Amino acid sequence: MHVFLTGASGWVGSAVAEDLLAAGHQVTGLVRNAQKAQALTALGMQVVNGTLDDHQLLHDGASRADAVIHTAFNHDFSRFSENCAQDERAIQILGEALRGSERPLLVTSGLAMIAPGRLATENDLPFVAPAYPRRSEAAARELVDKGIRAATIRLSPTVHGVGDHGFIPILMGLAKQTGVSAWPEDVENRWAAVHRRDAATLYRLALETGVTQAVYHAAAEEGILFRDIAQAIGKHLGVPAEPRAREHFGWFADFASLDMAASSEQTRAVLGWNPTHPTLLADLAQAQY
Repeated sequence: MHVFLTGASGWVGSAVAEDLLAAGHQVTGLVRNAQKAQALTALGMQVVNGTLDDHQLLHDGASRADAVIHTAFNHDFSRFSENCAQDERAIQILGEALRGSERPLLVTSGLAMIAPGRLATENDLPFVAPAYPRRSEAAARELVDKGIRAATIRLSPTVHGVGDHGFIPILMGLAKQTGVSAWPEDVENRWAAVHRRDAATLYRLALETGVTQAVYHAAAEEGILFRDIAQAIGKHLGVPAEPRAREHFGWFADFASLDMAASSEQTRAVLGWNPTHPTLLADLAQAQY
């Protein structure tokens, strides 16, 4: 299978690329970092240099592929609304390139605000509100309404592994800065978790089984107490772990307080997905994390 992959040099996308190549698939990756592109080319991936604003590149890449995986997203939270609009437009263009065919598109989204207080399932609808600008899954569902074969993979809030540069390193940085690894006081929230290698396998299995579901959950662990994550970070860094008011977390306060637990029971049953890599807390116990 020839797969067009956006975000091919990213934390998730690079793992997806390596997994697809190891399984014998051909990958053409959209990459904005020339240095990282060289490493991927050495693995056998074809590289297209560009960004999500290069709409013709997106359309051409999708048009020439048997399937498309969209993992790219600009995580500069200082311009979150603009990045969400960029993402939505990219999804629309990728979908239009696949119109009239059975070639699938896998879109990446998350678990934020889908089912606070309980385990989210694959049957839950995405959270849509004017105050929350990310519309990745909503855009995918709109493509389905147009007859395009699109589905969404909801990533856990922490996609972990050595070399992580997601939300766990943000919490680590805050702990180093303040001298305490904190969890929000008066909040008993949970985060689902998945190792990046297990997440990559899920993307591949979804393609190889024909993209038969609207939603897949990349949640190897259903819900780890945020308090336990903070305590593991504190132990890792050698700083105390304590509850703190939301002001302690600054711009990250809303996200740190979210309850994002999720079941992956349906995903496992449909794909035969069996995560095998270390858990989040086991990863955090490694000195090199």
